Amino acid sequence: MNKLAPLFVGTALSSLMLPGQAADPPKPYGAVPTPQQVNWQRMEFYGFIHFGLNTFTGREWGYGDENPQIFNPTDFNASEIVETFKKGGMKGMIYTAKHHDGFCAWPTKSTEHNITKTPWKNGKGDVVKEFALACKKHGIKFGTYLSPWDRNHAEYGKEGYLKAYYQQIRELLSNYGPVFEIWFDGANGGDGYYGGAREKRNIGNAEKYYNFEKIVEMIRSIQPNCIIWGAGHYGDARWGGSEKGHVNYPHWSTVGLNGGGGGTGKRGGERWVPAEGDTTINHSGWFWHQGQASRVKSPEELMQVWFDSVGRGANLILNVAADKTGKLDPADVKSLMEFKELRDKLYAKNFALGATATASQTRGNDKKFSPSNMTDGNLDTYWAVEDDNLTPSAVITLPKPATFDVIRLREQIRLGQRVDSFNIDAFIKGKWVCIDNGGKTIGNQVMRRLDRPITAQKLRLRITGSQATPCISEFALFRQPAGAVRPSIFRRGDNLVILADGKNKILYTTDGSEPKAGSSVYSQGTKFSESGVVKARCQFANGKLGPVSQAKFGISKTGWKVKSATSGNAAAAIDDNPETSWTATAGVPQSFVVDMGKPYRATSFSYLPRQDGKTEGMTDKYQFEVSADGKTWKKAAEGEFSNLRANPIEQNVNLKNVDEPVRYFRFTGTNALDGSGASAAEINVFGTPAQG
Repeated sequence: MNKLAPLFVGTALSSLMLPGQAADPPKPYGAVPTPQQVNWQRMEFYGFIHFGLNTFTGREWGYGDENPQIFNPTDFNASEIVETFKKGGMKGMIYTAKHHDGFCAWPTKSTEHNITKTPWKNGKGDVVKEFALACKKHGIKFGTYLSPWDRNHAEYGKEGYLKAYYQQIRELLSNYGPVFEIWFDGANGGDGYYGGAREKRNIGNAEKYYNFEKIVEMIRSIQPNCIIWGAGHYGDARWGGSEKGHVNYPHWSTVGLNGGGGGTGKRGGERWVPAEGDTTINHSGWFWHQGQASRVKSPEELMQVWFDSVGRGANLILNVAADKTGKLDPADVKSLMEFKELRDKLYAKNFALGATATASQTRGNDKKFSPSNMTDGNLDTYWAVEDDNLTPSAVITLPKPATFDVIRLREQIRLGQRVDSFNIDAFIKGKWVCIDNGGKTIGNQVMRRLDRPITAQKLRLRITGSQATPCISEFALFRQPAGAVRPSIFRRGDNLVILADGKNKILYTTDGSEPKAGSSVYSQGTKFSESGVVKARCQFANGKLGPVSQAKFGISKTGWKVKSATSGNAAAAIDDNPETSWTATAGVPQSFVVDMGKPYRATSFSYLPRQDGKTEGMTDKYQFEVSADGKTWKKAAEGEFSNLRANPIEQNVNLKNVDEPVRYFRFTGTNALDGSGASAAEINVFGTPAQG
C-alpha cells in the first residue's frame, strides 16, 4: 500500500465539535496515491510518439531483421515536434526509444542494433537526447518507452538478454535528465530474428523472466519521481484496457495486490494504480504509414475519447507519429489543434467557480472542511463531514442562472477513493429535479454529460453511497461547445453515401483534394466505383464551410465473386459489412479465392480483423497472391498483422512485384492469434482498372 503524506494523518472528531475549534482531517481510507501519482494524475494529457525503423518499413511490429541503414530522416526537428505537442495542450511526451524490433534510438552500449549504425548524422545522432532537450526547452515533461521484448537480440529469452535490458534502462534514466514516466509494453515473445535465428521464443511468466521487482527497485534508485507504467503488478500506472483510449465506468484507481484491473480497476483494491487511456490520433496505427492522412480521427472523435478517459478519472496518452522525413503528418497536426480548441471552449467557463455552498453537515463545523471548498478552484481543499456520515448532501448556489451540460466532480484522492454513488439535482421552477441519477464512483475525477443543456442557479449533490465518509474537492459546471457538422462517408456497392444533418448542402471531391465553394454537390445516387480518397464538408446557409471528413476506398466490390474457399463463408469478407466475417476453424492454412470481375493494376490490399470482440481464429500471419487467369499465381505479400489483440484495426499492405494487371486474388491465413483457423471481416484491394 502506498504511504500518505503526514498532512492527512489524524483522528476525526465527533459532531459535538464547537464552532471555531479545529477538526482533524479524516483518516486515509484504503489504498492512496503517492505524491508522484497525484502529480501524474493532474497532468491528464500527454503525447506518445512512435518513430524508428518501423517508420521506414511500414510495419507496426518489426521482426528485428531490419537494417539500421534505412533510418535516415531528412528533416527531423525534435523541437518543432515538442512545440506542436505543447500547443496541442500536452503536458509531456513519451518517445519509443526501443520498440519490439530491438533498435535503440540512442548510442547504447548494450547492443550493436542502435542509432550509431545508421547514416543519420553519420552515426553520431541521438533521438532520445534531442527529444529530452526539446522537452526541457519548451517546458513539458519527458518520458520514454522501452520494450521488454526484443526480436533482434540473440539472447532474448535467456539470462544474457536481461543484462543488456537492465543496462538500457540505466542508460535512459541516467543520461537524459528527469523522466516523468517509463513505459513497459506487455507484448512478450514470439517469432523474431533473434540475432539471426529466425525462430519462435516464449518466455513464460513475464514477471519472473524480466524480474520486474528488481527493475522497479533500480528505477526508484535512479529516478524516484518516475511513474512506472506496466512492470507486471509492481508498477505505478496501468493499461486502460484497450487501444481506443476508453476506460470503463465506474472506474477505480485501485487494483488487487496482484495487479490487473484493466479499464475498470477494483473497488477497495489494496494498491493505488491508476489507469492510462492510450490511443492514436490516426486509425492507421502507432507508427506512420503511407496514405494515413485519410484516416485521421476527427476532433469530435477525440473529444469522445477525452470524456471516456480523462472524464472517467484516467490519464490520456495520444500518439502522433512522425513520418520518414521526421515530420508530423499535417492532417494529424490539424486534428490535434482543433481538438485543443474544443477542449478550450469546454473549459472556458466554470459556472460553479466561486459559487456559495451549504451542506447537510460540515466536519467539526470547521471552515477548513466547508462545502465552499468544492467551488474555490483549489484541488487541495475539500468538503468533508463526520466519519459516520456516508450519505451527505450539499447545495451549490451560482451567482446567477447558468446553462450547462457537463458536471465535473473530484474526490480528494490523497485520502483514497470513497464514493460509490451519487445523484445531482437542479432547482427548476420552484422544485428539485434530478438531472443525473447514474453517478457511480468519483475518484480522481468524473465528468457527467447530460442528455440536454440545463439552466439553473441552484444545484444539489447527493452522495447516495460511500465506503467511508466522502471528501469532495471539486464541483464544476461546463457547457459543451456546439458540435461541428462533419459528414459521414460510406460506400455500398458502387453507391457513395454521405450523411450529415440533412439541413445543409454537402460538397465533396473524389480526387483527395479539399472540397471548396464550387465543388460537386452530393446527391443520393452518386456513384463511385474507383479506388481513392473521398472528402466531404457541409456548406451552411451563410456560405461558410464546415470541417472536412474523408474516407479511403478500395476497388468497388460490385461484381466480385468468391471462386473457392477451403472452408467457411468467404463471401462475408467481401460484403462491405465489417460486422460479418469469414471464419474457418479447421486449422491452418485456410484460404479463399476472389474473382474481381475484370483486370486491375493492384497496388495494395487491406485486412480488417473480426470486429466481434473475439480473437479465436483471428489471422495474425498471412499470404496474399494474385493472378491474371486464376491458374498461375504470384506471391505479392506475406507477413504479420501486428498488435491485433489490443488494436484490431484495418491494416494496409503494399503489394510487391505486381507489374501486370491481375483479376484474381487469394488470401491465406497461415496462423491464428488464438486457437486455430483463420478469419477476416473485410478484404479490400486498392488500384486502378487496367487499360484496354
